[in-house]
Amino acid sequence: MRHVIALDVGGTGMKAALAGASGAVPCGGTPPTPPLLHQARRPTGRERGPDAVVEGILDFAAELSAYGEQHFGEPAAAVGLAVPGIVDEERGIAAYAANLGWRDVPLRRLLSERLGGVPVALGHDVRTGGLAEGRIGAGQGADRFLFVPLGTGIAGAIGIDGRVEAGAHGFAGEIGHIVVRPGGAPCPCGQRGCLERFASAAAVSEAWAAACGDPEADAADCAKAVASGDPNAVRIWQEAVSALADGLVTALTLLDPRTLIIGGGLAEAGETLFTPLRDAVRQRVTFQKLPSIVPAALGDTAGCLGAGLLAWDLLDRTDRTEVTP
Repeated sequence: MRHVIALDVGGTGMKAALAGASGAVPCGGTPPTPPLLHQARRPTGRERGPDAVVEGILDFAAELSAYGEQHFGEPAAAVGLAVPGIVDEERGIAAYAANLGWRDVPLRRLLSERLGGVPVALGHDVRTGGLAEGRIGAGQGADRFLFVPLGTGIAGAIGIDGRVEAGAHGFAGEIGHIVVRPGGAPCPCGQRGCLERFASAAAVSEAWAAACGDPEADAADCAKAVASGDPNAVRIWQEAVSALADGLVTALTLLDPRTLIIGGGLAEAGETLFTPLRDAVRQRVTFQKLPSIVPAALGDTAGCLGAGLLAWDLLDRTDRTEVTP
């Protein structure tokens, strides 16, 4: 059975799958989800250093390749690999990742060599997750979408006609570093007042832990307190929603998406987030067209599914090249 390896590398864990072909798209229908033939997880092991992380990725991929050959009768036809940080997708280089400690790692070449020359597609984790949400998740059928996961930080994936825009230098979609509160809290990027310093799950967790006096409290706890009417929680939540709406209106003014997909930990609050967020965005738009604002559909499988799509896209391009005279 023809299949690909899909590998999503995070700061603490790696999610992987062997993905089969999704089949033809029905006339007028939506793309089917690629079947996951086998799934596995393991720790990233960043505490052992960047070299050990890279070796762990290569070993994990080799194990997946061996499993596929044993159980499906042939080695994987390609690999899709999603990693965090700054990614040079064209050259296949993981340029920088603060939480993994690496710089300029030629992951595409290293992985291809480890697996005997198998073609490898390397992608940015958020853009890869956005690819999956756009094609087979909450953005199905939207020709233009913006995927914004609200996690430890905030990033974005700009979807255009079934693909995700990386930008000229691989930095497209970094909505978390739009300045929404000039002169506000300092950001590790060097600016002050960046969106992710006010509206990420990490920012809400930090503010709520300080307000309630429990260092273990997080954004989910804050959302529960909002639902129960706690005034401090409501204040913190409203400040986060206000900052998020300011950032999103800037983004939709520039990009004019048809669908705005919100994911990540903060989106797990459901309508506690989406009802005030939709209202806040609606109040801020003037001439802009209001997009549909919807929760992400794929959860923490988005990166892995997107990595599988990257691999199949790579094979599709290779197959077309081989038959072109």
